Amino acid sequence: MAGIYIHIPYCRKVCFYCDFHFTASFKDVTPVLASITRELEERKNYLQGEQIDTIYFGGGTPSAIEFNQIESVLNTIYQNYSIAPNPEITLEANPDDLHPTYFTNIKNIGINRLSIGVQSFLERDLKWMNRRHSAEKSLESVKFAQKQGFENINIDLIYGIPGLSNEEWKYNLHQFFELGIPHLSAYHLTIEPKTVFGVRKKRGELIETPEDESVEQFNILLEETAKKGYHHYEISNFALAGRYSKHNLSYWKNNTYLGVGPSAHSFNGISRRWNTKLHREYISNVGTGEAYFEEEILTIQEKYNDYILTNLRTMWGVDINKIRNNFGESFIHDLMNTSAKYNDFLNIENETIKLNSKGKFIADRIASEFFVVGEEE
Repeated sequence: MAGIYIHIPYCRKVCFYCDFHFTASFKDVTPVLASITRELEERKNYLQGEQIDTIYFGGGTPSAIEFNQIESVLNTIYQNYSIAPNPEITLEANPDDLHPTYFTNIKNIGINRLSIGVQSFLERDLKWMNRRHSAEKSLESVKFAQKQGFENINIDLIYGIPGLSNEEWKYNLHQFFELGIPHLSAYHLTIEPKTVFGVRKKRGELIETPEDESVEQFNILLEETAKKGYHHYEISNFALAGRYSKHNLSYWKNNTYLGVGPSAHSFNGISRRWNTKLHREYISNVGTGEAYFEEEILTIQEKYNDYILTNLRTMWGVDINKIRNNFGESFIHDLMNTSAKYNDFLNIENETIKLNSKGKFIADRIASEFFVVGEEE
């Protein structure tokens, strides 16, 4: 199973927490999209003819550009790649962009899954994060989508926001459950250095939520979603049975994918490749033979570390036998030694290592402790 990710690097407003690559200026949108089309054509052999099961428009805010621009990119994909019957095609969207006509248009061009950036149903927190939509618009956009026949919907919610009480967090989750949406992506607010919040934190103007309060909200998230029958299938993702994100699941299962657009990443099992974030360089170099990306050939240690990082985040965990067969006994030795050190954060049974609830809150920290550095004999 292979996927294609298209990075649309445009947003109408700067969210104060966002560390993804984007610009609020749309002056180069036409040449960037033309370059995305050229890159898709240029790299049609990157996945070596694998069938494409998922297509994902991320960003940025893909819904901020015209639907016919999305359609043009999709047409190029269908003309150059082998596409599975009924592929999952996801569009990330901001609630403010979603209205009945837009829903009709994107449905007609093949979009069948929406990921809506709600973030909160509390007006106070939306304003604090500098989101451009209201709490009312969040509810309205989801209900519009459902009326237009979209069943495969995800929304994003953020917890660990300074001043967010446990009861308010429960309210956000209650609103999600009331909407009857099959998928939730829930993220702890992270303050990155180069964001507006990062600058405020450095100045002492922003104090992050204490870890014990964040842990409480994470545990509330686990408890409330479990009560409603949602599977916690990846650290930040919860879904009803059969409604997992196929595209994101392919990342966590180490399947191959092609990423196009400024800053997009690709993985073909042998190497990782990432495009420049500089729009001018991307526009001028795609299709000319000039480099617009960097690439690294993965060592066996890096492949092992990738497997640990991605699979430990999932409900399926790390398969000890798979490591033995794919990487060798020396990696098993390191794996089991580290497991013993972090026994309080793990469950080990049936030749599988999984994070327990304590470990899930610090998943990346635990995964990094398993990493192998240097040569393995």
